[in-house]
Amino acid sequence: MALVVLSGAATAVPAAAEQDRSAAGATYYVAPWGRDSADGRSAGTAYRRIQRCADVMVPGDTCLIMSGTYEETVVPARSGTAELPITYRAAPGARVTVSGATRVRGWSRVTGADVKRIAEKDPYAPDSPFGQAVRDGHVYSTRVDLGSDVTTVQTFTDKRMNVEAQWPYPGLDLLDPVVQYADAGSAAATVVDDALTRPAGYWNGARVSTNYWYITATSTIKSSDVGSVELDAAPPCIHKVVPKDTRYALHGKIGELAHPGTWFYDPAGERLYLYSEDDPNRHVIEAKTRTLAFDLRDTSHTTIAGVGLFAATIETGAGSSHVVIDRVTGRYLSHYTDITRGATDCGSTVTRGVADTGIVLNGTDNKVVNSDLSLSAGNGIALRGMRNTATNNVIHDVDYLGTYAAGVAVQGNSQTVTHNTIYRVGRSGVNLQWDNAVGGTPGPDRIAYNDISQYARLSLDVAAIYTCCGSDMLRTSIDHNVLHDPAPRWGATKFGVTGVYADNGQSNITIANNVGWGNPEGTVMLNGLGGGSHNNGVYNNTGGMTMFYVKEPGNSTGTKVYNNIGPIRGLDGATNGGMELSNNLPAGVDPLFVDPAAHDYRLSEASPARNQAIPLPGVNDGSTDPVPSLGAYQYGAPKWEAGATR
Repeated sequence: MALVVLSGAATAVPAAAEQDRSAAGATYYVAPWGRDSADGRSAGTAYRRIQRCADVMVPGDTCLIMSGTYEETVVPARSGTAELPITYRAAPGARVTVSGATRVRGWSRVTGADVKRIAEKDPYAPDSPFGQAVRDGHVYSTRVDLGSDVTTVQTFTDKRMNVEAQWPYPGLDLLDPVVQYADAGSAAATVVDDALTRPAGYWNGARVSTNYWYITATSTIKSSDVGSVELDAAPPCIHKVVPKDTRYALHGKIGELAHPGTWFYDPAGERLYLYSEDDPNRHVIEAKTRTLAFDLRDTSHTTIAGVGLFAATIETGAGSSHVVIDRVTGRYLSHYTDITRGATDCGSTVTRGVADTGIVLNGTDNKVVNSDLSLSAGNGIALRGMRNTATNNVIHDVDYLGTYAAGVAVQGNSQTVTHNTIYRVGRSGVNLQWDNAVGGTPGPDRIAYNDISQYARLSLDVAAIYTCCGSDMLRTSIDHNVLHDPAPRWGATKFGVTGVYADNGQSNITIANNVGWGNPEGTVMLNGLGGGSHNNGVYNNTGGMTMFYVKEPGNSTGTKVYNNIGPIRGLDGATNGGMELSNNLPAGVDPLFVDPAAHDYRLSEASPARNQAIPLPGVNDGSTDPVPSLGAYQYGAPKWEAGATR
């Protein structure tokens, strides 16, 4: 046994790791055909588990992973160093998956006798849609321990997520579910709906999810009757169920197990039920049993490259630094369905799933790059700590609960989010919740060159890039983003879907050179409520904007709106509060874009936006004209591009 000194501490190195210390670093191999008792030094003598690599590697070493699926959570025994990082990498050409799921076997068809036993606890089951599905031969079950918390259960059929039995049946597209709205007569904690045809008492004790405007929450049903259900408390923040505008779904009753791809779990009996058109033993049925694929919470100077994640994710810790996650393909990163909130737990202050889902980068100087991440109840990526980076990633079909999670949730400060493509998200592409109390000297964030679309699918009062509330952002820059084609479900409420939204008093932000289309409130929206929104620079954006201010002196002092193209609404309250506007293209003047029908918003030769801008060094450089142009593209300059390049 040898000793290696890392940061002043002596760390024991196993005998297998003593070889080739004079080299640049040893390479260990992992393969499905391997044995953990082997030496791991060649493909023929590979380890079976990645964890075995993690146990023996020291700074400078590499774990080369052969094709296969590895059902484990890897916890490194030690970190690398700045000069000698530790690397976990897929072998050239290998298809590697680190999975948080475990196969579930032993399925048998549910019988009428089984239904009679279930009816001893749930007398509504025999005459429910579930009872009919059993009679039709489509319900199967098996015994498996998935824990006591049904809200964390996640199952898959042939790698596609099943959904919990619920009403209405939402379908299997998590970002485009079938929804049901409360009807006239609903108020406070009561949902009234003629479509609620189940018998009185049927829904008692069920879970309910509600969404109104910008609040999504879960609760339980206190009592139920034909045509109505009573929640144990009114939805938080808004404090009421709103007819025609509150969406709701009811979960937790086996009676609704009657559609393809649905499951019901009985924790007391440790029994999982599945609706299947054919014998599930012919398919790969799995259940999530691990949260993390790589637990890097005590790890630094480590690289994870080229691996796939399934039903699991990666997390670094507050003390982690210089972790690089590169070319990772992640599917079903995080799952949960409980978002119960207190009466005062509103809006962006809600942290459930915002800080701890998706790939979580805590600490400092860590990166997620060149990765493809999708299918998360919460985030694609969460940036915490300071100076962390998300660059050149494709992120989609995340935040399928419609909460304040996002494609990239930015907390802490001094973070960088650039050149990502983000689409099909429940709420925001980027949720920017700046915090100057994290780490050492705080610095601004930069959110730039991202292409974000199909946002607001499950929530309103939202933006492609959303930030709130009442913070001094230290000149955070939101620039050169393309923000387009939101996909909201409009109820009665239609407020606040935009490209960049600085909500409730955000100050000291530069919002420049962004392009948007299809946004009801325009490319930029400033909300001066909550003490005013000050010292913002809104420069050279294309696509219009909305100002939402009350008419109070001083509530928009220091904010400058220069060189923009597109209509500006709501100026009375903004200019009354001290906002400065100059050199914006007047409403009704055609900018003469190159091809607006194809969303090419560069300026044509005849454009009246040429030679009209206030020069702002670092913002509108590059025009071939003597004076800069209005809008996001300088005339004659190379067209800048947004989004991932992979």
